[in-house]
Amino acid sequence: MAIYKWPVVEGRPRRWSRVYLLVLCAALYYYYTGSAAFELANYRPLDPATLAERERIVAQCRYTRTPAGAPPEFHSRVQSDRYASDTKPTLIKNARIWTGAENGTEIVRGDLLLHKGLIKAVGNVPLHFLENLQLEVIDAHGAWVTPGLVDLHSHLGLSSAPRLKGAHDTNSHKAPILPWLRSLDGLNTHDEGYELARSGGVTTAQILPGSANDIGGQGFVIKLRQTKERSPTAMLVEPPFTLNGSYFDHDLPPRWRHMKHACGENPSNAYSMTRMDSGWAFRSAYESARKLRDAQDEFCSKVEAGLWSGLGDFPEDLQWEALVDVLRGKVKLSVHCYEAVDLDMILTNEFRFPVASFHHAGETYLVPDLLENAWGGAPTIALFAANFRKKREAYRGSEFAPRLLNSHGLSVVLKSDHSVINSRYLLNEAALAHYYGLPENVALLSVTVNPSRAMGLDHRLGRIQEGYDADVVIWDSHPLSLGATPLQVFIDGIRQLPTPHVSVKPPFMQRRPNTPNFDKEATEAFKYEGLPPLTPKSVQRAIFINVGGVYTRSDGDLSLEEHPEVVVAYGGKIICSGARLTCSKFLSEDDDGIAVIDLEGGVMVPGFTSYGSPLGLTEIHLEPSTNDGQVHNPLARDPPAIIGNTFIRAIDGLQFEGRNMLLAYRGGVTAGVVAPAGEFVQGVSTAFSLGAPHLLGNASIQSNVALHVTITMNGAQSVSTQIAALRHLLFGTGGDDMIERVRNGRSTLVVNVNNADIMATLLHLKAEYENHSSKTLRLTFAGASESHLLANEIASAGVSVIVTKPKPYPATWDERRTLPGPPLTADSLVPVLLAAGVNVGVGLIDEFEARHLRFEVSRVFFSANGSIDQATALKLATTNLEKALGIHGRMPQDLVAYPGGYLFGFEGKATAVISEQLGRIDLFV
Repeated sequence: MAIYKWPVVEGRPRRWSRVYLLVLCAALYYYYTGSAAFELANYRPLDPATLAERERIVAQCRYTRTPAGAPPEFHSRVQSDRYASDTKPTLIKNARIWTGAENGTEIVRGDLLLHKGLIKAVGNVPLHFLENLQLEVIDAHGAWVTPGLVDLHSHLGLSSAPRLKGAHDTNSHKAPILPWLRSLDGLNTHDEGYELARSGGVTTAQILPGSANDIGGQGFVIKLRQTKERSPTAMLVEPPFTLNGSYFDHDLPPRWRHMKHACGENPSNAYSMTRMDSGWAFRSAYESARKLRDAQDEFCSKVEAGLWSGLGDFPEDLQWEALVDVLRGKVKLSVHCYEAVDLDMILTNEFRFPVASFHHAGETYLVPDLLENAWGGAPTIALFAANFRKKREAYRGSEFAPRLLNSHGLSVVLKSDHSVINSRYLLNEAALAHYYGLPENVALLSVTVNPSRAMGLDHRLGRIQEGYDADVVIWDSHPLSLGATPLQVFIDGIRQLPTPHVSVKPPFMQRRPNTPNFDKEATEAFKYEGLPPLTPKSVQRAIFINVGGVYTRSDGDLSLEEHPEVVVAYGGKIICSGARLTCSKFLSEDDDGIAVIDLEGGVMVPGFTSYGSPLGLTEIHLEPSTNDGQVHNPLARDPPAIIGNTFIRAIDGLQFEGRNMLLAYRGGVTAGVVAPAGEFVQGVSTAFSLGAPHLLGNASIQSNVALHVTITMNGAQSVSTQIAALRHLLFGTGGDDMIERVRNGRSTLVVNVNNADIMATLLHLKAEYENHSSKTLRLTFAGASESHLLANEIASAGVSVIVTKPKPYPATWDERRTLPGPPLTADSLVPVLLAAGVNVGVGLIDEFEARHLRFEVSRVFFSANGSIDQATALKLATTNLEKALGIHGRMPQDLVAYPGGYLFGFEGKATAVISEQLGRIDLFV
């Protein structure tokens, strides 16, 4: 066997190799031990200031990498950080408590103890809890109690009421990317919306910047009660520790921060850019934040390794620090996005950050898989219940979106976007979603637990549970019933309604509404991507059985036939009504064209008439090419010569089969009266059938109805100039035939006016004209938010009123003196006017709302404390309204059938229209 031997280098024996190795080891040993000895000999302890600074930097780095959230011992607190020391403990007895637990299914009957700003006990309150307490005791008598409502998307304090130039801080228009702005810095503590929101049971709101910017700034969560400090910061709930500087206890876990992003049409319109520009703006901003984050991480890695030499300062940039926290997952991000293209752009998530909630989110129900696979987990979806189609990106939005999203296990929130929807009616959004099929438990979760979780505050808000904030509401009826109103509201254990006013509700409203079945409609909404067919099936003959009653128009009034056994309709008219024997010759069902409809005790009522909303003239509000447009303002400049002295007529701009129009028709609104849109002289209104295919399809009920003008403090010209111009029109001669008809008392002058002082001037002008001409001026006030202040004078003058904001809100200075109704005032606007003897109608302003006219009439009915009956309520949107416009003698006998349930409430839906105007029966089945 061969043995390998190392070759010997000639002239260098192997023993010298060993010597070299020993010398090298000795040298290395001497170097290191000598250096250590040298360092030890020259070591000097760090001075206290340097040690303290290094400890601060270590804590800062540790805090930078600590996840946000409540401290582990949070629920061991015995007193709220928002506790006001002069607050007495309150015991609410005999309550029906919806706690929010067990996925919103837990209901506890018993008592509730509020003390030191916290919920101390729920259900059976131990006696020792009550010892030595000076209690305020409230007997709820079995009333429903829920957590205070939480509004995930509000601009309270930014978009203030009344709207004034000096207090409108919703959006900055300086640049598309503004993460350094803070909504807190614009929060107006004198917004009249706070009291209204509290009166609707809203106790907490996330105040977000507007959506004009891709990144609009940081949001803050506030409680809506007044504080002794009267400052915005005193309203905050768990503000970030960094709010007022970087010197705080870094051993505490970071609190959640909040921020607003927006994509789609709003930023594009505000900055004349495209979605591609927005995409680049987002990427560029987050790239700046990423570089800063990485620099911080590199810095902290050196700190952790003890490499202090030449370390420098912690990398900071006040402009980008909030976006760095987004990348670190410490910000609950609220993103305004409607369409799939925008959702996809955000969720592609090149920079890997979680989205807490998408807002408005009109197309989310069409892309559930996209949401479920989002980086960091599926976001909460914050929706309107029915406010869609006002712009192109919202056109495919659906009232069935909440139920469809919920069916995929996604978290759903209903929000106000105050003042888009007055947050006083936040619960109404949840109730509407429930009406369209969202389960009861989820509907209530959508305004309590779910928004709290989306804000990262579900450890203290949104539930009735021991240790949670003492924010609770006692309701006068089931929370999802129509018009449910607080009997009392507590925020941090403090009463918010000093003298609540109650409108007595019928006993059945203490139970959950028996909502109709919309399964077919929901399925079609998804199938047709938000644009399902809406035209009804038409027949010539129909038999209605089990009819509870039939209301019909009769000489400008309503008459009632109770419990007819059967109703037979042919060609749009009732040909027999009564006992089966009486109508036997019409009951043959051999013809395949006959429809038989079981009303299950339901009723048939006159079709409602829409007024105030631009149905027929507007399809997509913010897309001019889909609308009739604005008429010329004669006070601003001379009218085009080609127009001459004629008024613009709405009938010339009518368009049919729009989605808002057909949805209103399906909601039981069979006729519309619409005037041209514009300032001062709007023109001549027209009355038409909402179910007609076009103008030549028997659409016109009355071509020219009334002359419409607007007198407002918000106009381009002074009020006195507007009044002078109107006086000139009335006292002058010649001109359009309609002004002659008004002068002679043959047509109605409808003045859109809200301010009581302007109304008083108009009443004076009416008297002046009538004394001068010896003719009656048929005058109607539309809008009329402050008309309660002149109710007797309006009645004495024989002036009608059309209330177009039955849910009052002081949006402008013109209408700052609204009458809010229960629980803030005993009286509401419509009952006050009726009691004074005024002829009152009800209309609605927004086209998307027209379909819910029945619900708004119902709300008036329930808030009247029994002062008006059902027939009077029906007249508000039928004969009274038509009389106010001067067309009560011309309306067709169109009837709408509602099976089962109760007409005034979230029960039943229109099943058929018997249309005399169109000569047919339309079925919605």
